[in-house]
Amino acid sequence: MNTNRDDAIPLTLPLPPEVEESLCRCGGIAGLVEQLPGDATLERESGVHRALADPLRLKILAMLAVQPLCVCVIKAVLGIADSKLSYHLSVLKKVGLIVGEAQGNWIIYRLTADGETWARRILSDAAN
Repeated sequence: MNTNRDDAIPLTLPLPPEVEESLCRCGGIAGLVEQLPGDATLERESGVHRALADPLRLKILAMLAVQPLCVCVIKAVLGIADSKLSYHLSVLKKVGLIVGEAQGNWIIYRLTADGETWARRILSDAAN
């Protein structure tokens, strides 16, 4: 995605007065573009939203919001194959929502700070 688009709309295009006034106040097209998040931020957020788009991964976040858990407990609750669970955990780890810490023969998964934020949203929405 290229955010360096001063030519996104031709300046000769008639705009609704409200839009034109607002656009002028923010510095025109260039001023608007400057206020947008960078591509890296948008890519990261897009990845998080893709990770959150699966009900099993949302359930994993909700479980980890209660307490850190090992794979065997997560698997028992979800009732899915090891390979499927491994995939879902790797998606959540890749976007930084969970971390796994080896403790002897087990890996204990817990939420990161970002994961806690999203889990609170999920649990809050479920309560309403």
